[in-house]
Amino acid sequence: MSLMLLCLTLPAQADERPTLLVMGDSLSAAYGIEQELGWVHLLEQRLDGKVRVINASISGETTSGGASRLPDLLRQHEPELVLLELGGNDGLRGLPPRQMRANLASMIEESLDAGAQVLLLGIDIPPNYGQAYRDAFRSTYTQLAEEYEVPLVPFILEDIALETTLMQDDGIHPTADAQPIILENIWPELESLLARHTEVSVTSD
Repeated sequence: MSLMLLCLTLPAQADERPTLLVMGDSLSAAYGIEQELGWVHLLEQRLDGKVRVINASISGETTSGGASRLPDLLRQHEPELVLLELGGNDGLRGLPPRQMRANLASMIEESLDAGAQVLLLGIDIPPNYGQAYRDAFRSTYTQLAEEYEVPLVPFILEDIALETTLMQDDGIHPTADAQPIILENIWPELESLLARHTEVSVTSD
């Protein structure tokens, strides 16, 4: 009887781990490198099983695509934390910043309504479409973070994007060597959110 009760309780205990959902594009989908070298996988290793990590990132994803997929993912996984790393492909395609803003706002609202905390991960773009477009693009993340009072990592490729040795030949995607730096850029904001959901301290050691 005791063995039976133990077997019945094990799945419930496993389900009690908080769930972290990553909604991103190629920067979070380990484009051009081995999956186990990507920053999301490195994050999962650092969390050491204390948090269930769901990487729903798709290379080439836009905010429109993310907004259409998110409701089903929220229902399926019921995450406590949602990391939104989208917008880069909108910018590279020259899509209207107001459209990107509306899509990201929708995803933030849906995540918050589902009881999840949100961490917004910002990105920058080359000035191909002019400085005015670039400024509007970058300010979208700051405005959303302020409006919805969610934490923001302004630029996840900080100390990476201008280092040619850390970027793949296309000049857009970071190399495997850059992935630990991406994680460190994200970690301070993420760690404070994780502390609210994990009893065991999660450190970068």
